[in-house]
Amino acid sequence: MVVKLKTLGGALFFAALMTPVAQAQDCRLSLNQSTLDYGVIRHEAVLGTRLLHLSVLCTQPSAIALRFSGAGDAEGFRFGQQGRFRLTLKHAQVDGRAIDWSGAHLPGDSSVAPLPPGQVLVARAVGKRLIAQVEIEVDLPADALQVRNHVVLEGRGSFELVSPTVPLSR
Repeated sequence: MVVKLKTLGGALFFAALMTPVAQAQDCRLSLNQSTLDYGVIRHEAVLGTRLLHLSVLCTQPSAIALRFSGAGDAEGFRFGQQGRFRLTLKHAQVDGRAIDWSGAHLPGDSSVAPLPPGQVLVARAVGKRLIAQVEIEVDLPADALQVRNHVVLEGRGSFELVSPTVPLSR
């Protein structure tokens, strides 16, 4: 007899990294937490949207650009074998002022910025402190929950500070 257990454990792991160019600018990127644990996921579960808080602190006013590196494709970053997660930056401020983002893939409203695999977002302001909310949305197909044993789903990636290709004006 085969018993189907419809439970999965899920976690997303994030890290904050800086490229050597960003270190030369003397900036530091941080997140309020590096892991999101979805716990046991049952077949009727709705994973919903989760939020992280990202901040970048620089010793001198700097142009700030971000990238998230992780396994992914055009639909998002990988979460387990079949799932995907997507990142969106919202409510960004540089030195207390609301800002827009520039990037090749942005829709009309550049204050809400999706961060797909392989893309860089550049803050349209120069400053010492950037803060933003990172919205994480997970899509997991129903058939991914049809498992026989406990399965751990993971998504991994790193936020990186990168040097903008064109200096921004103040």
